[in-house]
Order: sequence, then C-alpha cells, then structure tokens
Amino acid sequence: MNIPLGLDHCLSFISAQLQPSRPTAPYRDGSRRRAVTISRQSGSGGHAVAGRLAELLQTQTPADQCPWTVFDRNLVEKVLQEHHLPGRLARFMPEDRISEISDTMDELFGLHPPSWTLVRQSADTILHLAELGNVILIGRGANVITRKLDFVFHVRLVSPLEKRVKYIQELEHLDSKTALAMVNREDLGRRRYLKKYFNQDIDDPLLYHLVINTALVPFDDAARMIADAVKTEAVAASQAEGHAVKA
Repeated sequence: MNIPLGLDHCLSFISAQLQPSRPTAPYRDGSRRRAVTISRQSGSGGHAVAGRLAELLQTQTPADQCPWTVFDRNLVEKVLQEHHLPGRLARFMPEDRISEISDTMDELFGLHPPSWTLVRQSADTILHLAELGNVILIGRGANVITRKLDFVFHVRLVSPLEKRVKYIQELEHLDSKTALAMVNREDLGRRRYLKKYFNQDIDDPLLYHLVINTALVPFDDAARMIADAVKTEAVAASQAEGHAVKA
C-alpha cells in the first residue's frame, strides 16, 4: 500500500474529517482515535518509518475512517493555506534554518510576519490535525505541542552519526563531506527550534513514549514496534475509560 504524502491528499483528509454529518465509527479493536508524533535525528529514517507506520496503522482502521496521513513538508503548505498566508513565506518556515539575525532583520523591514507568529500558527495547525486523529506528525515540536492530548503517541528516532551520514549520502546522492554538513545543520536547526520556541531539549527521553535506535532496529521493524505500542496504548486507555464510566 502506498500512503500519499502530497498536499492534495492531506486537504482531502481534512475535508473528510470535518464533515459534520459523518459519524465517528469506533476502531475495530474498540479503541479511540489516535495520532503519532515523530521527532528524529537527521538521517535516522523519519520519513521511511512514518510511511511504513501509516500503512500498518491503516490495516487496523475501519474502511469508513479517513486514511492515516503523514504530515511533514506538506505541513508548511497546510499552515499557509489554513492561515491565508502567501506562498513566499514557505522559505521562512523550515525548522529554524534561517539565522536569528536574518529573521530579526526581515521582521524589522516587514518582509514576513515575526517568527513567533509563524510558529504559533504552525502550532495551531498541528493541534488541529492531531485532534482530528489518524495523523503522523513529523518534527516542528509536535510532541511538545500535543503533549496534553493523551491519545497522541510520541516517538524519537536516533542513530549514530556515521550511520546517518551514510544514509543521507545514499538518499541524496551526496559526497561524505556534504552529507555530514547537512546532517549537522539539520540536527542543530531542530535542536534550536525546540529550545528557542518551546524551551525544551529535543534529546530529553522523557518527552517521548518510545526512543528507537534505527541503526539497531530496521525501519520496518521500528514501524511495527510503534504500531504495536500505539495499539496497546489506545486499547489500555479505552479500557481505563470504560472502568471509569462503570465506577
């Protein structure tokens, strides 16, 4: 099964989820809605794992539910669309890859909204998507933004630097020096993004339900582990709710 990642598919997903007359059918296992966030080190296989995870979770989901959808790069497009922002702002919205000095100068001369505004609007969209359910949200502090939603499962993917550099080399067809610079830049940017806007350490294991080393656990196995853990967590939560109602 191929899980689409494009904006058109994501918008179709949201449109279907928001139909007021559409009943919310229970999951096959009796559990409630679910969502997953994936935080990842650069080159640890975040997109590969997310795609496979969506396929696995889809097999547990009734046909009349919206399909599991992965949001990452397409999330920027969704934020711009949802908040009626011009497409040119997309370049200001990577995970903190624009320098703070450049950001401050652009704000001073009115070239784009303040970065805090863009982050808040991204957070609004992330919360909105998580509350719909059946989504996998990659990066952008989604685990911190949704931490009060007890149906969201948080994952961190890690791997040794040399393994990640080799993976990026093969994936992007780069030489080792360029791949290393890309990995370091992305890791630093994501770390700064979470620290600057959410005052959190991206490497803090207490932010996640599950931390997986993809150098030791293949991508398919990692996705299977997450899917099993998400199902177990959801069933346990549903059972706990059932006991509370009876009490």
